[in-house]
Amino acid sequence: MSFSKAQDLLRLAFMASGARGVTLVEIADAFGCSHRTAQRMTEALSASFPAVEQRIDDEDRRARWIIPARSVAALATPSAEELAALSAAIQALDREGLATEADAARLLASKVRAMIPKSAALRLASDEEALLEALGYAVRPGPRSAANPDVDRAISEALKGPFLVRVIYRSRRETKTAERVLAPHGLLLGVRRYLVARPPEGGEMHHYRVEDIEKIEVLTESFAFDEGFDIAAHADRAFGSFVNDAEFGEVVWRFTARAAPHARRFLFHPTQEVEVERDGSLLVRFRASGLLEMCWHLYAWGDQVEVLQPAALREMVHSYRRSDFQALP
Repeated sequence: MSFSKAQDLLRLAFMASGARGVTLVEIADAFGCSHRTAQRMTEALSASFPAVEQRIDDEDRRARWIIPARSVAALATPSAEELAALSAAIQALDREGLATEADAARLLASKVRAMIPKSAALRLASDEEALLEALGYAVRPGPRSAANPDVDRAISEALKGPFLVRVIYRSRRETKTAERVLAPHGLLLGVRRYLVARPPEGGEMHHYRVEDIEKIEVLTESFAFDEGFDIAAHADRAFGSFVNDAEFGEVVWRFTARAAPHARRFLFHPTQEVEVERDGSLLVRFRASGLLEMCWHLYAWGDQVEVLQPAALREMVHSYRRSDFQALP
């Protein structure tokens, strides 16, 4: 058996050790293989693990292959790469200001490490340290908004409820802070983070900068999420992390032939469509809002990008298109 096949068999064994086991359809989907190949994999699984049981699911009448978890427990020792990936994920959560999720991941990491045999723990720790040092390149440099762990934990708790929150907040149009009770529906992450929430009695969604929430209290009163609201679809209405329905519309940028190779390596927006023109320039089209955040990004391209639509954005960036930048994003 080749090394790659042995890895696939081990992966399949872990899948089968779950509470419901694994079906042929799930195997085919997970490994991108045909139904017949999935059957051969279950045959190899049964030959390698005598404790495998084949059962018929009462709900969908499909055959499921199940392995008692104790049969693969000895094989479940994580690799140094997996431990390093978990540590890197915790660091990333910390950098994004997701304190609650970072704490949960730390607890998971401690549980995983507690199950590592002592004979392997020292070697894995050494390998993990070397890998994390090599992963230094993965750190995201640059400015980011300061996070308040207490606010972050409260938002996380409220979203899980979901519970109403009482916040002390000041918008940029106000000179004094004000108390608000909000029904939180999600969190948008970006250069700035925004809490997406509406009034308790219903109405339109508004965006509150997390960094400008001075105090927050999670209330005991629950509420129902708006039917049909989807935070991912809501986020797609923005270029960055701020949604402004009044600005939402068609956006068209033309990158010069010089900048086109660089621009092709960017995903400016999940809904974007690109078109290469005869002179080598690149048209990028998408629908979004957030003209100010678009300006911030477009400035870095200097005079190598032209805004065709919307007219308001074209006017905002026209006077700031520089020709002396030594490099493109």
